[in-house]
Amino acid sequence: MVRKRDRRRSQARSALNGPGGLTARNLIYRLYERRIAADLPADALPRHVGVILDGNRRYAREHGLSTIADGHRLGASKIQHLLDWCHEFDIDHVTLWLLSTENFSRDEQELRDLADIIAETVTAIADNPLNTSRGFRITSVGALDSLPDGLRLALKRAAELTVAGDALHVQIAVGYGGRQEIIDACRSLLQQHHAAGDTLEDVIAGLSPDLLAPHLYTTGTPDPDLIIRTSGEIRLSGFLLWQSVHSEFHFCDAYWPEFRKIDFLRALRDFASRQRRFGR
Repeated sequence: MVRKRDRRRSQARSALNGPGGLTARNLIYRLYERRIAADLPADALPRHVGVILDGNRRYAREHGLSTIADGHRLGASKIQHLLDWCHEFDIDHVTLWLLSTENFSRDEQELRDLADIIAETVTAIADNPLNTSRGFRITSVGALDSLPDGLRLALKRAAELTVAGDALHVQIAVGYGGRQEIIDACRSLLQQHHAAGDTLEDVIAGLSPDLLAPHLYTTGTPDPDLIIRTSGEIRLSGFLLWQSVHSEFHFCDAYWPEFRKIDFLRALRDFASRQRRFGR
């Protein structure tokens, strides 16, 4: 594992990450990135990273973009870079929160634009031959039945195209809310026991985290080790409520469209420096 990680780091050093030429400023950042990356302990990095991609709308407003959709589109263009960085550091799972249940109350035109942008982005990730060769696998979690047909079909197609991926698992949280997930898990659990002829008393007597966990959207995926939120907001807003009980959190001031590799490396460095106790 360490050798593979070192090889990927060596390959990454030969290319620029993200847009922009080799200006003096960019060169300084590249050197700083290399220094942080070289100091990261290979045995102390997260296996699963969750990311709350926040700040597209505020970025669009503060930078005078023509429409809010332009902010979402610019943010979407950063996702492949993030996946490249996760691959470079042998992260096995990344969960991206792209659309919450609360977002359904937004302006209808913005919601349509956002659904189209997510569909285009997921399709581009799935169709990218480099991602295929790397073993990327895409799945989605959330209230998928509530999504527009085009987005739901794009997610289904991406999952089918990448089902053989055995390296980086890219989990798309769309139409997702942590409270709704727990409610749906309880409903599924009760339906299962009802079908088996169990009484409510039977369910109550045996109720435990291990009994409910298989009914969550994310069943089969390990809980996130690290959750990153951009835009300066210091809260989870319902992201992976159940799964984040022992997660480490990293809050970044940059809006998502401004998120750089150096910000990602700082999050990994912050995570690696912590002593995890898992509630003990």
